[in-house]
Amino acid sequence: MKTPFKRSLKVFAALLVILFFGLGTSDGGRVRQNKRIGRISRRPARDLRVERPVVRRRTPRYASDRVLVRFRPRVHRSYAEGLLRSYGFPSVRRIPAIGVYSVRTAPGVSVTETLAMLRRNADVEQARPDYRTRLADIPNDQYFAMFQYNLRNPGGILDLGDDIQLQAKANADIKASAAWDAVKGDPEVVIAVCDTGVDMTHPDLAAKIVSAGHDFANDDDDATDDHWHGTHVAGIAAADTDNSTGIAGVAWKCRILPVKVTDATGDGYYSWVIDGIIWATDEGADVINISLGGDFDDPFLEDACKYAHDHGVVVVASAGNDTAYINYPAAYDSYVLAVAATDYSDEVADFSSFGPEVDVAAPGVYILGPAPQWYVGIGDPPYLFGSGTSMAAPHVSGMAALIMSLKPELKPAEVMKVIRYTADDVNRAAYPGRDDHAGYGRINMQRALVPYILK
Repeated sequence: MKTPFKRSLKVFAALLVILFFGLGTSDGGRVRQNKRIGRISRRPARDLRVERPVVRRRTPRYASDRVLVRFRPRVHRSYAEGLLRSYGFPSVRRIPAIGVYSVRTAPGVSVTETLAMLRRNADVEQARPDYRTRLADIPNDQYFAMFQYNLRNPGGILDLGDDIQLQAKANADIKASAAWDAVKGDPEVVIAVCDTGVDMTHPDLAAKIVSAGHDFANDDDDATDDHWHGTHVAGIAAADTDNSTGIAGVAWKCRILPVKVTDATGDGYYSWVIDGIIWATDEGADVINISLGGDFDDPFLEDACKYAHDHGVVVVASAGNDTAYINYPAAYDSYVLAVAATDYSDEVADFSSFGPEVDVAAPGVYILGPAPQWYVGIGDPPYLFGSGTSMAAPHVSGMAALIMSLKPELKPAEVMKVIRYTADDVNRAAYPGRDDHAGYGRINMQRALVPYILK
């Protein structure tokens, strides 16, 4: 297959480094990603894009015209909805799986006033802001051997062009090649990507898409990526592999369900993520990847994660790039695997959030993945590098999908244990055993998936 890449060996003179946050910001409630992007001006015309680390911008803490409400168990649904209508809310939408209402505030009434009014009612169990979130076998794919150190790392110099040369450490990878000898994945196992959407026409993704998905930002049945991030994440987890094109995905044969929970800027709200988690669960997803997160604990978001977990879904989320704390929903230890980021030398990335909720780590520095053609530019390869725990999480989601392909009888809690307890304690010199930086360690697919390792 002829590709524009053959015109130049320096396809990676540009690097994308995005420190992508999960749901929410330090200002609160919205899902978002960092969007101040720097470009390297010396990028050759036919090389991949370069984007530098970004500085987190502050945004409103929560939706200015919407709140989330739950009534006490004794309150009948018809009474609850009648009560909400009596307050003059322009719209009332029920999220039946967790018994929560998303309501728009009355004209001229602030969120603070609305919450105060609702909380005075004895029938209301909880009334919350709608917080913001923000945007963590050898195949023949043409860039696997040269650039995907995350899957198989031979060591030596990782030459990414534009004077960026990295000293990689041999075997600082997730041991994907050995694991693929045991399992390449079941096409019936589906990874839902709750993100900015997915480019469903991308040559490395088109054959892997289950359906057009759903867009909760625009409330339609077309989860096409109008950003880039979700396409990148989906490719890391399950790009079309051994197709002589682009990159290899962790889960060779597993499929992708696009779920759009942010707008075109990469911003979103807890309610969109809640809806996305529940919808993906009801659509039959086996794994849900959430490479975004927020700063605020929220019982409704936790309930959505519990709903997925209780319905047989493994939920994986990026820990965040704020270093000092773990984002939500990654922090919900009982229902979600929180993933930190390591680099090409098995060092924990300096941007990776740490805390007792971290379960495992995975490569998240200079990770190559697909991107929409319109985003990288016509004539440029539709791939770019990304850094962040957003890029680490889909490695774990892909691994979870392979475990479920091999052992479909395992429950989510059991899959989570396999992933945790087979990890490599890569920072044991400084923090032996489970620690708050890498959790149980960098994931090891070979140990988790290959029954017997002879030495």
